[in-house]
Amino acid sequence: MANKKEYELCKAIASYMRVQYPNVLYHFDLAGLNLSRAQAGMMKGIQGVRAFPDLQIFEAKGVYHGLLLEVKHAGVKVFKEDGSMYADKHREEQAATHTKLNLKGYLSRFAVGFDDAKEKIDNYLKS
Repeated sequence: MANKKEYELCKAIASYMRVQYPNVLYHFDLAGLNLSRAQAGMMKGIQGVRAFPDLQIFEAKGVYHGLLLEVKHAGVKVFKEDGSMYADKHREEQAATHTKLNLKGYLSRFAVGFDDAKEKIDNYLKS
């Protein structure tokens, strides 16, 4: 069950943020939660953009307004060894959203697994 894995990963990242960066504001979307059809429809009705990153860290650093991560559970293949992305419509939408956010002054990336997310968070917040 991929959604449960993503939820557990988000929970672990949230715990890490609370301990390591207690004064940093962050927010997760409803990643990995199993919403009812009614709830999913309600969420769709108020979301501004499809494929928005799961984690938003509201801390300006250097030239960036904040860090946004699309969290994938360990083992998910996003990129091939040559750096190109695996063909997947939803991931392509997510990558396009990253590009838009990067152009607006945010650092937006994929993070696969806890270690990758932790490394990206630490590199960003300690810069």
